Amino acid sequence: MPDGSGAARLGVLSRPGCVGLCEQCRIRGLAVCRALEPQALDELAALATRLELPAKKLLFDEGEPARSLFTLVEGVVKLYKALPDGRRQITGFLLPGDFLGLAHFTSYAYSAEAVTEVGLCRFPREGFLRLLERHPALERELLSRASSELAAAQEQMLLLGRKSAKERVASFLLSFARRQAMVGRELVALPMSRNDIADYLGLTIETVSRSIRAVEEEGLIRLVDRHHYRVVDPDRLRRAAAAG
Repeated sequence: MPDGSGAARLGVLSRPGCVGLCEQCRIRGLAVCRALEPQALDELAALATRLELPAKKLLFDEGEPARSLFTLVEGVVKLYKALPDGRRQITGFLLPGDFLGLAHFTSYAYSAEAVTEVGLCRFPREGFLRLLERHPALERELLSRASSELAAAQEQMLLLGRKSAKERVASFLLSFARRQAMVGRELVALPMSRNDIADYLGLTIETVSRSIRAVEEEGLIRLVDRHHYRVVDPDRLRRAAAAG
């Protein structure tokens, strides 16, 4: 499978260089580049290539050489790992401002696939690592994000190990609403399939659908359609998400 450098094979629109565009970026305050002063930001922008990827296209595959790093600017990306029997386990959903592709070794530890049409800034790994050496603020920002990802992984272990089906679904809906509120969205988009949600939460599709209906019937959320909802009672939704 190609990684993000194979733009033509992925059906990606690729535009080199983002100099002058970063100040206008609506998610800059959520991205790693928020740590950089203007001169350093120009250096990062000079490295960048803007990618636009269709829904359901693979950005990179687990085990591929990790040649590129990415900031998600638009859309939703899912991360997953392959199991020995051929099944997939979804490990996360990324939203605008999230950073992906940083590998401890020389290959990607997971696969990344577009859930919706996505826009990304792509950085060559070697150039980005050299930039880290020159700008410690960027390195500190990445360390902070790594700490947040570790906390999220611990929360996911709690979710899968101790929470009931309803608590898992309530936790997911609450977390997704909080993350989208950071970019000013009151109407929460839920673009992934019920199957993907079930995979992520360790439930069946039927249980996910039943639990979402139960949360709505209790007046905690309101479904606008299959892929959008509003949080009606955030306090009760938080209580519903708490492990018993």
